[in-house]
Amino acid sequence: MAKAAAKKSAAAAPSVERRPALAGHELSATGVTLAVLPPAERISLRAPDASVAALSKALGVTLPQKPKTSAAKAGRTALWLGPDEWLVIDEVGKDPLADCAEVTVLHSAVGISHRNVAISVTGPAAAVTINSGCPQDLSLDAFPVGAASRSILGKVEIVLLRTASDAFRVECWRSFSDYVFTFLSEAARDAAA
Repeated sequence: MAKAAAKKSAAAAPSVERRPALAGHELSATGVTLAVLPPAERISLRAPDASVAALSKALGVTLPQKPKTSAAKAGRTALWLGPDEWLVIDEVGKDPLADCAEVTVLHSAVGISHRNVAISVTGPAAAVTINSGCPQDLSLDAFPVGAASRSILGKVEIVLLRTASDAFRVECWRSFSDYVFTFLSEAARDAAA
């Protein structure tokens, strides 16, 4: 009898499935397309100058050392966020946190894969769409391909990466992703008008 009750209890146990935030959201307007990017592995990395070479080697991408810069190699991108701070994004399923765990130099690496969501903003009106709520100068002269920075969009913090002359990756916290996508959707419609 105990086996039958345990079996029945196990069969009735609820299952939990994590769904990506904004799954299936996309928008196309004249001159701009918004799409939620697939999940990626991400870490927030802090380290002093003396640790940069060893961490770069372990991650397989050279950590950028100048403001507003990024570096990419083999599906992994490192974005400079401050003098000792980077956002590392891996889009090919490798774990940058595990790579950093092997390094013995001073650093702090925190997994933030489930915290962030990325939205792609592409097309000739991409910069205008983002600039509707972001004070960053997004002209190609001031913010060239590969440029990255922490900024704001409306009322929330974002990390912005220019991936092509007419394409951006907008990283935001999962809890703000609906706000960011809705803000960008309204801005895209305005840019198309």
